[in-house]
Amino acid sequence: MGTRTKMRALAAALIVSTTLAAQTTTTKKPSTAAKSTTAPQKLRPTSPSHTMPADPKANEGVAAVGTMPAATGTPAQLFSLRFIDLKVGDGEEARPSMPPDKVVFYTVHYTGWTTDGTKFDSSVDRGEPIVFPIGLKRVITGWDVGFEGMRVGGKRRLIIPWQLAYGAAGHPPVIPEKADLIFDIELVGQGNTPQPVTGTHFEAPEAGPTIPHAASQTPAAKPAERPEERHE
Repeated sequence: MGTRTKMRALAAALIVSTTLAAQTTTTKKPSTAAKSTTAPQKLRPTSPSHTMPADPKANEGVAAVGTMPAATGTPAQLFSLRFIDLKVGDGEEARPSMPPDKVVFYTVHYTGWTTDGTKFDSSVDRGEPIVFPIGLKRVITGWDVGFEGMRVGGKRRLIIPWQLAYGAAGHPPVIPEKADLIFDIELVGQGNTPQPVTGTHFEAPEAGPTIPHAASQTPAAKPAERPEERHE
């Protein structure tokens, strides 16, 4: 066999080998492995558990302590005064009276409403603040305790239950029976004398209608007038 004949035979064999290799690659047997029919599980987010700290005062007056026996039952809330500080003053902190020697007089601007929004009195409308001794029961109880924590120049809204206002009787016809009251108060000043202490914190009220107290047959109810001090 000549050289040329041998090369032709080798080329033919190479072509056959390449064809067989290609057929083997493209005709792989299908996989016999079984497909999983189980759906993948989704992880659900879990909320961390928070334990509220126990109120250290929850058992005050209920649990036995010292010679005091325990009381069975759940304490009920009778009534309470609520407030919102509308403006924090930049003056000195409101001082309490310490009778009989140290009596503190507050100078206060105020406007009072019943819960339906009816205004029944306003020192702002009159343009004259009220002056009274604090803590001596010369005003309604809600006022005697409602200035605590204020500073001179500050403004606060008092939401006073009827038990700390004019009581069950009210002040008819201006204030109904068992009427909760709302007051916006401004601590204009304080001092140890009954004269108005206005200082730099006094804000002149805007011009407004003046309530004709003298022409009214029923005087307006003022917080400085406690129910037991009224003279009908």
